[in-house]
Amino acid sequence: MLAPQRVKIFVAKRVVLIIGGGIAAYKCLDLIRRLREREVQVRVVMTSAAQHFITPLSVSALTNERVFTNLFDLDDEREIGHIRLARDCDLIVIAPATADLLARMAGGHANDLATSVLLATDKPVLAVPAMNPHMWMNKATQRNVAQLKADGVHVLGPAAGEMAERGEAGVGRLLEVPQIITAVEGLLGGDQTAKTAAPPPPHDVSLASPRQHVLTGRSVLVTAGPTHEPIDPVRYIANRSSGKQGYAIAAAAARLGARVTLVSGPVSLPDPAGVDVVRVVTAAEMLEAAQAALPADIAIFAAAVADWRVAKPKPEKIKKGHGEAGVPKLTLTENPDILKTIAHLKRRRPALVIGFAAETQTLVAHARRKLKRKGADWIVANDVSPGTGIMGGDHNAVHLLSAAGIESWPDMSKDEVAERLMARAAADLSHYLTARTAAE
Repeated sequence: MLAPQRVKIFVAKRVVLIIGGGIAAYKCLDLIRRLREREVQVRVVMTSAAQHFITPLSVSALTNERVFTNLFDLDDEREIGHIRLARDCDLIVIAPATADLLARMAGGHANDLATSVLLATDKPVLAVPAMNPHMWMNKATQRNVAQLKADGVHVLGPAAGEMAERGEAGVGRLLEVPQIITAVEGLLGGDQTAKTAAPPPPHDVSLASPRQHVLTGRSVLVTAGPTHEPIDPVRYIANRSSGKQGYAIAAAAARLGARVTLVSGPVSLPDPAGVDVVRVVTAAEMLEAAQAALPADIAIFAAAVADWRVAKPKPEKIKKGHGEAGVPKLTLTENPDILKTIAHLKRRRPALVIGFAAETQTLVAHARRKLKRKGADWIVANDVSPGTGIMGGDHNAVHLLSAAGIESWPDMSKDEVAERLMARAAADLSHYLTARTAAE
């Protein structure tokens, strides 16, 4: 039997890999090997710090090319080598992109070969950060990353988990090589619309390009907006919700190729492209519509469902009375818990169930309890205290909780939150599908 031929993913593509000085530099050896397997020509620039972690000799053996390390190499600079490196490629990848390297990039420095190449290039740039979690979350680093994103640099990662330093854990790990390869595939494939990435969650996440359609053949259920629970024909109980985050999630899922059903409470937003929208008013209607949309592979409950409803709404408008005796007495009853109901289904439970927790105090503690109580796989928690601008606004700052731990994302647009969440869900779906099948 003949061995299968290796499929060439790229044709005559050239990547300049800039290796920064961090312990994660060792992963670049595997990254080079994987790129070479895909017929990619890799030329490597190593910072002086990187050479303390891996050697130019080992890198050269894998690339079959000389390694560039010195801005003032007389042989190279006789032909203005840093300009040639900057232009004679299809993509520049920086991994690991250390805090220092990101800072120098954001500042436009050109004090070594790596930064000179970056300042001189007109090609797409993909930065893959890795550093200590406190360094990543430092305001200076976040400011530098925001500047690089604004400058058009694609930023992928970092991931969360245990660090090389004993006792250190959090967001700061270099993404795994397959995830970096996925991002490189998207960028070398001609898709320059891939968004820059906020710090990805604890497990797999890739820079999912809309053209990759990684959720083709999968179904996604999303709830969004508030519910209105009638008091009488003109009054109701509701939560403050614009529906923007849920609508952004539905749109992001559709761009990844999924069949999306969006169950929406009353909002004033246009229907997302390529999404089936089911409009409801009350929590009971939302639950019924969500159940009707099953089976689904992923269910994301972003709606701000009213916890209570009036037990017996009045058929006519309640007239305002006079004095204390004229104040109507409203008997409330608890609404159905949509997230908990779907998450605890024995049959037709989605493989991946994601809930939202909007809190005004002790956010993470409440979200942890909700994760366990509701039976969800993930909880996306956000602080909606007055003054945050989250409710009705265009930005969000969330914490993603799962059985694996917690990750805090910096403030970003709701569209970016949606893209990161769906990229993570798409990457991890196979794991949850396997677990669901085993449970059944």
